Amino acid sequence: MSNLPILPTISTSFIVLSAIFVAIGWAQIKQRKIEKHRKTMMLAGIFALIFFVIYASRTIFIGNTSFGGPENIKIYYTVFLIFHISLATIGAVLGIISLYTGYKNNLDRHRKLGPITSIVWFFTAITGVAVYMLLYVFYKGGETTSVIKAILGF
Repeated sequence: MSNLPILPTISTSFIVLSAIFVAIGWAQIKQRKIEKHRKTMMLAGIFALIFFVIYASRTIFIGNTSFGGPENIKIYYTVFLIFHISLATIGAVLGIISLYTGYKNNLDRHRKLGPITSIVWFFTAITGVAVYMLLYVFYKGGETTSVIKAILGF
């Protein structure tokens, strides 16, 4: 049995599922399968929301895990984490707008925003998995503490 922490493993799995379903939805719209695309993208959004609820709950009630790897690469991890958090924030906002414009049939805006949103979301998922791997697989996670202490290390 693995020693991977259960909540981060589950939440990371949901963000990966979200990205997979975005990719499926993108393929569906290219094939003009509009109703399947709509359902698939809603499911991708639900998976992202489940990720966020688990992540936010863990952050509020338990805290975040600081980087436990070598001190000499901690600055690179921190910069990468800030990049990931920025991408995730932008991706979430774009995702909400894309889902809303699709739902409201504002298709001109949706068609312009959808591909951008998808690409940002793919990079968000990839960098999220990388953060997970750095925190829990490649290195043993550091202290679990408040968000500010976990990110800045003080």
